[in-house]
Amino acid sequence: MSRVVLFHHALGLTPGVHALADRFRAAGHVVDTPDLFDGRTFDALPDGVAHAEEIGFGVLIERSAAVADRLTGPDDEAVYAGLSLGVLPAQMLAQTRPAAAGALLLHACVPVSEFGDAWPAQVPVQIHAMAADPFFVDDGDIDAARVLVDSAPSAELFLYPGNDHLFADSSLPSFDAEATDLLVDRALRLLAQGGRRPA
Repeated sequence: MSRVVLFHHALGLTPGVHALADRFRAAGHVVDTPDLFDGRTFDALPDGVAHAEEIGFGVLIERSAAVADRLTGPDDEAVYAGLSLGVLPAQMLAQTRPAAAGALLLHACVPVSEFGDAWPAQVPVQIHAMAADPFFVDDGDIDAARVLVDSAPSAELFLYPGNDHLFADSSLPSFDAEATDLLVDRALRLLAQGGRRPA
């Protein structure tokens, strides 16, 4: 059983994010879904991104660290997961918290250099995205993901057919059930290991 902290995307804490968390819970894991937008949700990505920019990405990351401290404590192992915008706090926490047990980066990946010199060798990470997702490909996330995979023995990159961005959110038109089923199966493999691998 793993403890998972799942951060939502730029549309907010949607029913689809809750549904994804419920799939991990159904497999016996404890999943928290912090709301970094204080209940606000959006119908269009530009609106959600504008809201995040108004709050400030640095502030959102600070909020996520405070949430992680409340939920898990600095010495409690947890897997940090995020969808798109939520990858920022998930990746930061996985890279910087000594007790991080793993990371699930869905639809996005930022350069490891944003949060340190290297990915922690003992922290397994999976990155999931569609192979032709313009946000993932054109914004450089795929390049950051490949660098991470090349530099960390515990890193895996999974690319799915298609060009949708938030394909794992069942409440959105971009939802892809087949790809999400495969994503969940692969993520559960990481969670079943308890996340952390021996150093």
